[in-house]
Formats: sequence, C-alpha cells, structure tokens
Amino acid sequence: MAGNFWQSSHYQQWLLDKQDLVRERQHDLGILSEEEYQKLFIFFSNFIQILGEQLKLRQQVIATATVYFKRFYARNSLKCIDPLLLAPTCVGLASKVEEFGVISNSRLISTCSTVVKNKLSYAYTSDFPYRTNNILECEFYLLENLDCCLIVYQPYRPLLQLLQDIGHDEQLFSLAWRVVNDSLRTDVCLLYPPYQIAISCLQIACVILSKDHKNWFAELSVDIEKIQEISRYIINLFDLWKTYDEKKDIHALLAKMPKPKPAPR
Repeated sequence: MAGNFWQSSHYQQWLLDKQDLVRERQHDLGILSEEEYQKLFIFFSNFIQILGEQLKLRQQVIATATVYFKRFYARNSLKCIDPLLLAPTCVGLASKVEEFGVISNSRLISTCSTVVKNKLSYAYTSDFPYRTNNILECEFYLLENLDCCLIVYQPYRPLLQLLQDIGHDEQLFSLAWRVVNDSLRTDVCLLYPPYQIAISCLQIACVILSKDHKNWFAELSVDIEKIQEISRYIINLFDLWKTYDEKKDIHALLAKMPKPKPAPR
C-alpha cells in the first residue's frame, strides 16, 4: 500500500487504546470470558481465511477483511450483527478496496454456503442463512461504523523491507510471513503500527529458527517495549492454541455468544 501511514486514517483514527478496547467489550465480556471471546475471534478469523482461499484472494485482501471485522467489533457488541454475516461482508468490501476485483454477491453467498457445509459443519448444523440483500444491508452498516476509513496498512510490506535489510533468507521469510498471518488472530492490528508488528513477527521467527540477528535488532530505532508487548500477544496466542480444540469447543461457544438483534434497517 503506497502513501504515508502517519497521515492515514489507520494511524489517526484506528490505532486504539487498550483500555478503550476493554471498555467497549464490557457487554460481551459479561457473558463470555476473555479466553472464550478470543477463541470466537480466532474461529471467525479462520472463517475469513478459508473463505478468502476458496475465492482465490491474495493474502493482503484476506488480512484487510480481518482488520475490518476486528475494527467493527472493537466498537460494537457481538449482538449487533451476526459475525457469520459480517465476515463475508468484510471479505466482499476488502476485495473492492484492495482493487482485487468485485466479487459478485451470488458467488460470495454460494462460497459461504459451501464453506459452512463442508468445512465448518462441526460448528453449524444448518445451512448458511443469509442472502444478497443481507450482505448489501450489512455493507452499508459496516461502512458507517468504519467511518469510511477503508485504507488498511498491513505488516507485509515493512516485513519485506526488513528482510531485504537483514539479508534474504527464504526460511526466515516464510516463517515470519506466517507469524504475521497468525498475528491477525490477536488484537495487535488494532493497537500497534504495522512496522512494529512486522519487527515483532520477524524477531519471533528468528528465535524459533535460532537465527542470531541480535546486533541487527539492536541497531533498529524502535520502541523495544512495544515490540515486546506485541510478541507477548502472539506468544499468548500460541499458548492458547496448544489447549484449544476448535472442533470440540466452538459449538458450545457459539451457543453462548450474545445473539444479534435483527439486521438494522
């Protein structure tokens, strides 16, 4: 994404404060524990990922859709809109904004139906319930809540620049890229600039692969405390994954999730 991050709506409006995030989630966290809330968002992020892959979208588009999804619920309760409807709406909007091409709503809905039936049958026993008019209505509501701030800066570009500087290493590149993808299952995209997320993901990849680049990291002019905070979010996610069996747990979590009101008209 070209342009200046520091003059963007991403920086000026959509880097949130952790306290504000907790406050906005009070209603949902009165019903769900923090861990249950996180597990639900991992599930719906996975749904967006699977949907994007089925539609053959670039990872940048999938990441932007995930950020839209997380931004919406950073300001709204889960009871506002069913996440099962919001997720494909975010995918459709992201594909337009990232200039990937417009996905027809009929193709979006048929792909959702296939994914829910074939890949998420452990979570949903009935068919995908939404139609074109639901997606269109939801998109207007999503645009309003995002305040039409649709340009999202992702960590992928700064990651590539950092890897050029550190020296090209295919193994390191591949793992760091996957860690950036994993970071979308946490709140870091709402709280930190993408270049800091990229540095943290690269650092984690170096540790996993036992690559000694301490001197290179020491020369970076960054707030190391912020990098460590991001790393903690991602490592906590890895710890959660060790005990989280989505196929066993998610059905009960979806039943417990605050239920949405009828779609706004």
